[in-house]
Amino acid sequence: MQSNKHFPLFFLLLITSIISLYAQEDQLVTLPIKAVTDSITAPLFPPPVAKDSIERDSTITDSLNKKPALLLDQITYKAKDYVKLSQKDQKIYLYNEAEIHYQDTELKAGVIIMDYIKNEVYAGRLRDSLGNYSQLPYFKQGSNVVIPDSIRFNFDTQKALIWNSRTEQQAAAGALGSDAMKVYADITKKENDSVYFLKEGKLTTSADTINPDYYIRIRKAKFVPKKKVIAGYSNLYIADVPTPIALPFAYFPLTVGRTAGVMMPTYGSDPDTGYFLQDLGYYIPIGEVADLTVNGSFYTNGSYGVRGQSVYAKRYKYRGNVNIRYENQVNSQKGFSKYSNNTNYNIQISHSQDTKASPNSRFSASVNLGSSSYYKESLQQQNLPNTQNNTLSSSISYSKTFPAYPSVNMSLSATHSQNTNTEVVNLTLPTLQASMERIYPFAKRDGIKKGLIQNINFQYDLNARNSVVTDSENFSFANSKIGAKHKIPISTNFKVAKYFSVSLGGSYEDVWSLDTYKKSYDVDSQSVVIDTVSGFDRFNKYNLSASIGTTLYGTYDFGEDKKIQAIRHVMRPSLSYGYAPSFEQFYDEYDIDGKPIQYSRFEGTLFGKPSLGKSNSLSFSLANTLEAKVTDKDSTATEAKKIPILSNFNISTGYNLESDSLKLSPLSVNGGTNILDNKMSINFSAGLDPYAIDNNGSRINTFNIDNGGSLLRLTRANINVGYSIDSKTFGKKDDEEKEEEPDPFDYVASSGGRTDDLFGKGDDFNSPRSREDDEKKGEDVDNPIYGTKIPWNFRLAYSASYANSARQNEFSSHSLMFSGDIELSPRWKVGGSSGYDFKNQGFTLTQLRFERDLKSFTMRFNWTPFGTYKRWYFFIGIKSSILKDLKWENRSQRVR
Repeated sequence: MQSNKHFPLFFLLLITSIISLYAQEDQLVTLPIKAVTDSITAPLFPPPVAKDSIERDSTITDSLNKKPALLLDQITYKAKDYVKLSQKDQKIYLYNEAEIHYQDTELKAGVIIMDYIKNEVYAGRLRDSLGNYSQLPYFKQGSNVVIPDSIRFNFDTQKALIWNSRTEQQAAAGALGSDAMKVYADITKKENDSVYFLKEGKLTTSADTINPDYYIRIRKAKFVPKKKVIAGYSNLYIADVPTPIALPFAYFPLTVGRTAGVMMPTYGSDPDTGYFLQDLGYYIPIGEVADLTVNGSFYTNGSYGVRGQSVYAKRYKYRGNVNIRYENQVNSQKGFSKYSNNTNYNIQISHSQDTKASPNSRFSASVNLGSSSYYKESLQQQNLPNTQNNTLSSSISYSKTFPAYPSVNMSLSATHSQNTNTEVVNLTLPTLQASMERIYPFAKRDGIKKGLIQNINFQYDLNARNSVVTDSENFSFANSKIGAKHKIPISTNFKVAKYFSVSLGGSYEDVWSLDTYKKSYDVDSQSVVIDTVSGFDRFNKYNLSASIGTTLYGTYDFGEDKKIQAIRHVMRPSLSYGYAPSFEQFYDEYDIDGKPIQYSRFEGTLFGKPSLGKSNSLSFSLANTLEAKVTDKDSTATEAKKIPILSNFNISTGYNLESDSLKLSPLSVNGGTNILDNKMSINFSAGLDPYAIDNNGSRINTFNIDNGGSLLRLTRANINVGYSIDSKTFGKKDDEEKEEEPDPFDYVASSGGRTDDLFGKGDDFNSPRSREDDEKKGEDVDNPIYGTKIPWNFRLAYSASYANSARQNEFSSHSLMFSGDIELSPRWKVGGSSGYDFKNQGFTLTQLRFERDLKSFTMRFNWTPFGTYKRWYFFIGIKSSILKDLKWENRSQRVR
C-alpha cells in the first residue's frame, strides 16, 4: 500500500484556514461594541435566521454545545451597518437600524445583542460623539407597544427588564370617544404578557411625551395593559411641582370600551341650600347598544335631585336618548316665612330611525315635558339657557305606507304643548291621520294628463284625535274632546289662452263628535246653562272654489359691462272665488225674554261648528320676487351671479259678496329676503285696514279715507332680523372637509331650547360627553408670538311687533339680542350674550364666558352679572375622560 506524501501538507493547510476564518470572524468590526451602546452591559441569545444589509440568510448550529430548543419559531434579524456573529462570545451583534422578529414579538433599536445560548436579547440606543442618543428601542408584543431606553428580554420565559419605558393605552373608547393614557416608568419588569411591575412611574394624558404638563407619580405599581394600573402611594404633579392631592393607594381603569364606574361628584356650599354634593353617579353600559347614567345631587337643607339618562344606538337602525330629572327643592327652614318645599321634574325623550331601517314605516319621538317651573327653579347650572323658553313641546309619531295602488299613508301620533308662564297644557292623545293618494279616474296611470277631464282627481283624508286642555299643576283628562273629520277634495286644472292656469274644485267634509252641547236660559239665575250631551253626532259641509292665475316676467338690462347687469321682477297674480252654503239644519234656538238665539250644538267641539250664513267671496293675491344679476368677483366665472333683492313679497286681500257691510278684508302684506351673502335675513309682515274704527275701537262701515284718515290704516306690523358673521366671512373659504361617520353613541337629546347661544350657554361640566369637544380640539395647537388670525363670530337677532288695531299705537314686543365669541389666542377664548328689551327697558339674560385651553386641562368661567339668574361658575379640570375626576369647581347659586 502506497502512502500519500501530500496528506500532511493538506491537513496543515486545512487547519490553518479554519483558524484564519475564526480569527477574521471575531475581528470583523474595528470599533468596540461598548462605544456605541448604553452603559448597561447585558448577556444575550439563540440560533436564528439572519438578514444583513445585502439580504444574506444564514443558519448557525453548534454540534458541541447542543441543548433542547425552547423556541417555537425561527428568529429573523437584520441590521443596516453590520451583523456580527461571535462564536467566542456565543452572541450576535446588530448595529444601526437593527430589527428582530419572533412570532408576535417585534424589536427595533439602534443596537441589539443576542445571546443564542441563553435565548436572551438586549437592545439599546445609539450615542454619537456629542453624547446625543438616537434610535430608541421599539418593543411590540401583540398589540402592546413599549418605547424604552433599553430592554432585556428572554424568549424562553417571555420575561423582560425595561429601563425608562414609555407606553400608550387607548382607554374609555366606545360611547365617550377615545383618549390615551401614557404610562412611564424608570424600571419595568415584565412578568408575562398581561402583568408588568413598575418602579418610579408616571401616568398622564398629556400629548407632550417628553415634558408632560402634569402627571401622577406612582412609586410602585402593577400594570395590566388595557385593563388597569394598581398603585401604592400616588400624588399629582403639575409642571414637575408636587401638589397635596395624594392617595395612599390608587386604581386607574384602562379597559378599552364602555365600562361601568362611579362618577365623582362636585362639592360646595350655598347660603340657601347649605353644603352639597352634585352629580354623584354611576355609569352602566348595557350590552353593545345602550348605556345608563344615574346621578344624584344632595344638599344639607334637605333638597335633592335625581337624574337618569340612557343613550341607545344601533347602527343603520335607530338612535335615541332618554333623560328623566326630578328635584325636591327646600328653601329656607321650617318656621320661617320664606320656607317652601317644591318638587319639579322634566322628561326628555328623543328617538330617530335610520332611513335605511324600513322604507315603508318610521317611528320618531321628541319629548320635552315636565313642571313649568323646572328650568326656572332648577339648581343645575346647565339649565340656565332654558329659563328663557316659554314653551315645552313634544311629538311622538309612527307612520306606515301601504304602497299598493292606490297607496295609503297612515300615521299615529301624540303631541304636547305647554306654556310655562300660564301653565296651560294642550295634549292630543292620540291623533290618527290617513290619506289616500290622488286618483285620476279619467286618465291613464302612466300617461300624460291633459285637459279639463283628464286632470280631474280626488283623494281621501282622515283626521281623528282626542284633545285635552289642562294645566301642569292639576293635570286631568276630564276635559278631553274626541272627534274625527273625513274630507274628500276634488279638483282639476287646465290652461286658458296658453298663459292662464285655471283650477276648479270643491271638497266634502263629514265631521264626527262624541260629545255635543245643549244651551238653555235659566230665568232664575238669568244665565245661559250649557249641558253636555254624550253620544255620537255628526254634521257635514261642502264648498266650491275656483281660481285663475298667471306669471309675469319683467327684466331691465343695464348692459353686460356694468356691475349690475340686469334686474328681474317676477309677479304671480291670482284671483280666487269661494262658495259655501249656509248650514242652518245644524242650528237650534233658545229664548231669552222671548228673543230667539241661534246656536249650534257642535259649538265647542273638537272641529268646531258649521258656518251659519252663506259664504260667497273673492280673494286676490300677488306674489313677487325681485333679483339682480351682477358681475361675479371671481374672474374665472363664466356666468353672472344672481343675488335676491326680495325673496318674496306677498299682498293679499278679499271681498265678501254676501256681506251687507265691511265687504273688504284687511290687506295683508308679508315678505322676506337674505342679504350680505345670506348673512342677514329679514322677514316682515303688516296688516292694513281700509275701514275706520269708532271711539270704542270697533270697525265701522266707513272707509278710513272718508273719515279723515289715510287710504289704509296700519293695524299691525312685525319685523325680524337675524344676522350672523364670523372671521371666515372675510377670508378664503377652506376646502370642504370630508364628513366622518358619526359614532352611534355620540348623541345627546335636545334640551328644548335655542340652537344658538343668544340665551347663554349652560355647560354640563360633569358630563363625560361634554369633554368630547375639549378633546377634539387637540393638544398640538400652535401659539405664535405674533398672530395674524383671530377667529371670531357674532350673532344678532332683532324683533319688533307693533299693534294699532284699536288705536293703542304701541309696541307689544321690542327687543335686540346678540352673542359672540372671540379667540384672543389659540388657547384663549372669550364670549358673551345679552340683549335689551326696549318695551320693558331692561337688559335680558346676560352672560360672560371665559375659556382657557391649558393643553391637558381646560379652564372656564361663566358669569351672569345681574338679573334674576345672577350667578357665576368656575371650573378647571383635565380634558381626558380617563382622569376627568381630577377637577376643581366653584359656583354661586342665584338669589331666590
